Amino acid sequence: MSDAELLGAARAAAERAYAPYSRFRVGAAVLAANGSVYTGANVENAAYPSTLCAEAVAIGHAVASGVREIEAVAAVCLDGPGCSPCGQCRQRMREFGVERVVTENGTGDVVVRPLAELLPDSFGPESLPA
Repeated sequence: MSDAELLGAARAAAERAYAPYSRFRVGAAVLAANGSVYTGANVENAAYPSTLCAEAVAIGHAVASGVREIEAVAAVCLDGPGCSPCGQCRQRMREFGVERVVTENGTGDVVVRPLAELLPDSFGPESLPA
């Protein structure tokens, strides 16, 4: 699947976001190592810390389907000039071996970054004692 197609899946997911408070709709699409795609949208909550990021929902969708290796995550924001995954979502991506993160900038251009650039000196499963 191309990065543009992955962004398209994320954009479609963003249309289904539940964002009554921020009105900032975000969608994400996860490309599993086996080629399957899983999507998610942000799910807000009146108790703000209970809000779920689109990336977390998409990763959870993939994991609940049995995925343990993820190649890429795309994220699209419909109501802003572009966005980048939060720190917690970057750490979630690290857990499942995400190699690249695909987003759009404020003018709609595709931006692809290695996760290592977005989360340098990260902590992962191999960091734990055996």
